[in-house]
Amino acid sequence: MAATAAQLNSLEISRQTKLLPITKIAAKLGLSADDLELYGKLKAKVAPDLYQRFKDKPAGKLVLVTAITPTPAGEGKTTTSIGLTDALNRLGKKAVVCLREPSVGPCFGVKGGGTGGGRAQLAPMEEINLHFNGDFHVVTSAHNLLAAMLDNHLHFGNALNIDERRIVWRRVVDMNDRSLRNTVIGLGGSANGFPRESGFDITPASEIMATLCFAESLPDLKQRLGRIIVGYSYEGKPVTAKDLKADGAMTVLMRYGLQPNLVQTLENNPAFVHGGPFANIAHGCNSVVATKLAMRLADFTITEGGFAADLGAEKFLNIKCRKAGLQPDAVVLVATVKALKYHGNVKVADLPKPDVAAVGRGLDNLAKHVENLQLFGLPVIVSINVFASDTEAEMQAIRDRCAQLGVPVATSSHFANGGAGAIELAEVLLKTVAAGKPNFRLLYPDDMPLLEKIRTIVQKIYGGDDVVAETKIVEKLKGFEDAGYRNYPVCMAKTQLSLSADQKLRGRPRGFVVHIRDVKLSAGPGFVVVLLGDVMTMPGLPKVPAAEMMDVDANGNTVGLF
Repeated sequence: MAATAAQLNSLEISRQTKLLPITKIAAKLGLSADDLELYGKLKAKVAPDLYQRFKDKPAGKLVLVTAITPTPAGEGKTTTSIGLTDALNRLGKKAVVCLREPSVGPCFGVKGGGTGGGRAQLAPMEEINLHFNGDFHVVTSAHNLLAAMLDNHLHFGNALNIDERRIVWRRVVDMNDRSLRNTVIGLGGSANGFPRESGFDITPASEIMATLCFAESLPDLKQRLGRIIVGYSYEGKPVTAKDLKADGAMTVLMRYGLQPNLVQTLENNPAFVHGGPFANIAHGCNSVVATKLAMRLADFTITEGGFAADLGAEKFLNIKCRKAGLQPDAVVLVATVKALKYHGNVKVADLPKPDVAAVGRGLDNLAKHVENLQLFGLPVIVSINVFASDTEAEMQAIRDRCAQLGVPVATSSHFANGGAGAIELAEVLLKTVAAGKPNFRLLYPDDMPLLEKIRTIVQKIYGGDDVVAETKIVEKLKGFEDAGYRNYPVCMAKTQLSLSADQKLRGRPRGFVVHIRDVKLSAGPGFVVVLLGDVMTMPGLPKVPAAEMMDVDANGNTVGLF
């Protein structure tokens, strides 16, 4: 008898699966070998002109996968996205999945990998998780090149009259490292620059990563990179990458990073993996180029918004769809029995224990996410991601609440059974999409004042009473508006563990206010970042990082990676 997903770990399952040459995967999308730039036999970037050739073709259906507020371990959006794609292909539909690229930092921190798991994975799993085709490296290099050119400009006379106290451009590295959050640079005398406070963010939080995800051509990329603000002059004028004459060199570094990456699922179906912004501190979506290309090559494009619907989905809909002109056809909301018990105030250690009453208490969290998604005029399907510890009574409680909410629900065992385990979900999706076109709408208009956009999200999506902002934050937002950025959407940075900005508030919190810690202008991608609570743009490693379990055996095989 073949080993099950429970008997093999995800890495072992990946290694035992027969993969096809990436040229054969491309052929399923009607692409030839000439349309690819190969990175070995199993990975490729698409040719630079491919997107431009196909961008005017009619688009297929677009489906967003999101989730309820997760436990610290997450609820399986990536595996659901992959399993649903495999199931649709089993049903004779041409489907492709579009996902973000994993960051090395979390792989060695908590997650241990970002390519799915069990029998719902992307492959080659190790290579995608570790360095992939170099996209994170080019983002890191371009970001730090701009930082180096800024400091070099200061060293050689500061012709742009930059106020060293108002420099906003830090450095990045793709690793969890709390010691780098705040640093002092330029020590060692006049030959080494001007001493000043600075720090590091993690690469997925870089404005350049978000810029990459919105650029649709090299000229567009260069223009976006050029408008990135690095600081302000003594006269209060913004200083940009173009002012430093860095935009051309940055584009040189980024040119290959603009091309989407093609890989495959374990069932040999196409997957575009491109761009990797975090969803709790950035906008949390894969690139516009990859999404739009997939929609022109397939009947169904399945994509994911990071973390829960109050983060990834809200940003996908309010930011990515707004800027890219996308209109989703349906949303799949992933829920698990464990997460619902977590929001019923069960301790993490007790989550495997049956507790129908706790599931019932936690269902308020699911209901709030359903309501939020319906604000955008989209049909919602609840997918119960099934685990071995779940009981039928617990799952029935979910079905009963979904019936009260008037939304369809399906169970999915894709982790254990691959595409075959997601057939019910795929059939419900097809029925939902066939029922009619959604009435997609944005949550707020472009010309709403920035503070009101923030308040709208807090009140309508989080369920809070109001926002609290110090006078300096209000003045900063007013300054952005006066400089011509009023029409920008807002990108909320907060904890993923609560609908509120306080991770201790589980379930469906009420009667809370949200404090705005800071706001930042991200002119490259074109949004204003709003920092809430104690969310960090540079995470730290946990007490026992996943890296401690990783090694390479005598045959050169990675062990301990997810």
